[in-house]
Amino acid sequence: MTAPFHIINSDGAAPWVLACDHATNRVPPDVAEGDLGLPPADMSRHIAFDIGAAGVTRELSRLLGAPAILSDFSRLVIDPNRGEDDPTLLMKLYDGTIIPGNRHADAEERARRVALFHRPYHEALAGLLEARGAASVTCGIHSFTPQLRGRPPRPWQIGVLFEEDRRLSDPFVARLRAEPDLCIGLNEPYPGGYPGDTMDRHARARGRPSLLIEIRNDLISDEVGQAYWAARLAPLMQAALEDANHAQPA
Repeated sequence: MTAPFHIINSDGAAPWVLACDHATNRVPPDVAEGDLGLPPADMSRHIAFDIGAAGVTRELSRLLGAPAILSDFSRLVIDPNRGEDDPTLLMKLYDGTIIPGNRHADAEERARRVALFHRPYHEALAGLLEARGAASVTCGIHSFTPQLRGRPPRPWQIGVLFEEDRRLSDPFVARLRAEPDLCIGLNEPYPGGYPGDTMDRHARARGRPSLLIEIRNDLISDEVGQAYWAARLAPLMQAALEDANHAQPA
């Protein structure tokens, strides 16, 4: 079995470590023989992965000179952005769609997928951060669908999610607000975090500054959009990090 993640730019000198938890819709052959029973149209939806997030992450990694980790399994296999005891770790119904390959997944199958995919991904991310020591900064890159079924349209282009530690999110939001054409969501379209999720586990619990960025996926559905938004966000991220460092007491 190959590693359930890809690491790129591992020697990047930047303090940033980028994490793309939902990089792909791939179902490895170790799970339901590689087919969760959904048609291609559903596997191409946001329920299976964060559309465009991988491309943005790769380009941000290049622009920032930062290492990045990208999952190599669909969030429907097991969700790396959930704690191991989270009830939504293995979804059987998502945005109105039943997941046939998960329908009869029991506690044993859930534990097997955690061991095969979820845990190795987080161990690798922890290793990247520890290699950078106290100066490391975690950044999660996600995308969101413009509209859930039966819900209102989501107007935001960019969402910034945060909880109590706002050392990095506040200066980043300030930088975004200086861009007159952006519609920004604060803790939109989701709340700031869940116990045991990626930012909680690797940043908040360890006192590391962190940033969690959500981009509306219709803006980054192709390479042109991915390159545009990465190029636009990279200098704002770097400026926000400098702002945050300057704001810390000497």
